[in-house]
Amino acid sequence: MQYRKLGNSDLTVSEVSLGSWLTYGGGVGRETAEACVRRAFEAGINFIDTANVYAGGAAESFLGEFLKDRPRESYVLATKVFFPMSSTDRGLSAAQIRKQLDASLKRLRVDHVDLYQCHRYDPATPLEETMAALTEAVRQGKTRHIGFSEWSPAQIRAALALPGARFVSSQPQYSMLHRAPEAEVLPLCAREGIGQIVWSPLAQGILTGKYRPGRPPPPDSRAASEAMGGFLQGRLEDRVLARVQRLVPVAHELGLSLSQLALAWVLRRPEVSSAIVGASRPEQVEENARASGVKLDAGTLQRIEAALEA
Repeated sequence: MQYRKLGNSDLTVSEVSLGSWLTYGGGVGRETAEACVRRAFEAGINFIDTANVYAGGAAESFLGEFLKDRPRESYVLATKVFFPMSSTDRGLSAAQIRKQLDASLKRLRVDHVDLYQCHRYDPATPLEETMAALTEAVRQGKTRHIGFSEWSPAQIRAALALPGARFVSSQPQYSMLHRAPEAEVLPLCAREGIGQIVWSPLAQGILTGKYRPGRPPPPDSRAASEAMGGFLQGRLEDRVLARVQRLVPVAHELGLSLSQLALAWVLRRPEVSSAIVGASRPEQVEENARASGVKLDAGTLQRIEAALEA
C-alpha cells in the first residue's frame, strides 16, 4: 500500500480507503463486515470513511465497536453530516453540526474524528453559519480537519473566501464512467490545497465487469441485493456494460483485474488522495488494495479512452 497527503493537511492516507455506505451496519452481516475491516488493515489501508446517515447510525456504531481496542493513532477516521437523521434533524445549521458531531463521536467511541465532512451543500443555512460551526468544531478538537462532498465550484469558492477553518478535502463521485469533476472541481481544489477522496470509483461495481450486457445480475452481486441494489437501478444499460467489457483485455494484458485497472485509472490523477471502495467480502478488499502503486503508461491510457468512447 502506498500513501498520499490529504490536500494541505497533516493527514497521510492510504491510496485505497474503505467506505461503509450500504454495507456495514446494514447490507453486510456483522461477521463478514468485521472480516472486511480486518483485511483492510492487514492490506495497509489506514483510512476509514463513514457518515452518520449510513444505516441510520448503525455503520458508525459498528465501526466504533470494532475499532474501540485499536490504537487511535493507527487509523484515519472520517464521517459526514447533512442528510436526515430524523424528521427534524438534517442540514448544516450550527445546532445540527454540534448535535450530529457529538452523536457521531459517541457512536464511533472516539473523542475526535480526523475529518468531518459536509455530505452535501445546505441551501437552507447561511454558509457563514456552517463554516463558523465547523471552525468551532476544529478549535474544540472534535475534528482535526473539515471537508465537503459534491459541492459546486461556486460553493467551494464561497466557503474558501470566509475566515476560519479551511477545507482540506473534497469527496466527489469520480470514475471512468463519471468524469464530471475533471472539468472544474479537480483543478480548483488543486490550486487551493484540497485533496480528493473519490467515492464510487468502481461505479458501484459496474467497473468490476461482473455485470454483462443482456444478462441478469449475478445472484451474489450488489444489484441483486434488496438492501444494496436500489442505487444501481437504471444504471445497468447494455451500452454502458459493453464499454466496460471492452476494458477487460486491457486489464488482463497488464495482469490486473478490471477493478484494479479502474482504481489505478482514478489514482493516476495527482489530485486524488484516496479512492474509497466498498466491500461485501474480505477478498474484494484485498484485490482492491493491490491497485495501489499501479502505474498506467500513456499507451494504456489511450487504449482506455478508446474503449470508453467506442
